[in-house]
Amino acid sequence: MRNLRFIIAAAIALFGLISYYSTTSENPITGEKQRVSLTAEEEVALGRQLAPQMAAQFGGVSAGAARERVRAVGDRVVARSSAARTPYKYSFYLLADRRTVNAFALPGGQIFITEALYSLLQSEDELAAVLGHEVGHVLARHSAEHLAKQQLTQALIGAVAVGSGDYNTAQLAQLAGSFINMNHGRDDELEADRLGLRLTREAGYDPRAMIRVMEVLEKASGGSGQPEFASTHPNPGNRIARIKEELAKVPH
Repeated sequence: MRNLRFIIAAAIALFGLISYYSTTSENPITGEKQRVSLTAEEEVALGRQLAPQMAAQFGGVSAGAARERVRAVGDRVVARSSAARTPYKYSFYLLADRRTVNAFALPGGQIFITEALYSLLQSEDELAAVLGHEVGHVLARHSAEHLAKQQLTQALIGAVAVGSGDYNTAQLAQLAGSFINMNHGRDDELEADRLGLRLTREAGYDPRAMIRVMEVLEKASGGSGQPEFASTHPNPGNRIARIKEELAKVPH
């Protein structure tokens, strides 16, 4: 019986690994080899399907001039940058949540910023920097990458659970897998910062506004927040140093 469990576990793990490593494509924007299981069209469809539910979790979509400003700045970031030459369909939303300082992107181009974060921004350049960062996540296909990683992680966790017959062992494997994905998350944020700088510059905004955005985020987290190792978002203060390095490479 034990040998049978090991055989089944090995089959589950092997299937997960083959599925993950056989879905490789090159990202035309970043030039990186990526393992994704969705096409661009599927990302767009998935993002549109998830958008209403995500908006509802943050108080729904705001109305008024601020909402139109977010849409107009986002549209300019896309239309005047290399993002316009990609298959993604972008929509920009201001969410009514006045307590949660956040912005995020769904697969395929659905992009959100909360009123709480919007109210802390002092210029159109800063708004463009936030939205450009989120467009960067879309262009880098981070959501599609994470979905593929999660599918692999779940397959391996299932293999451990079957092979060991020990739920606690499976829990430890799941915890290890979550930390692996968290590390990738920090890398994603830094990559989105770099792409955001590029997109805001191409659209005619001042990319240096990204530094002010990081200062806003650092202050909003109380100057500390969670330990960087346990967070999918790098400490804003550490990101500022990376952003300054990127800004020094090109004129602005």
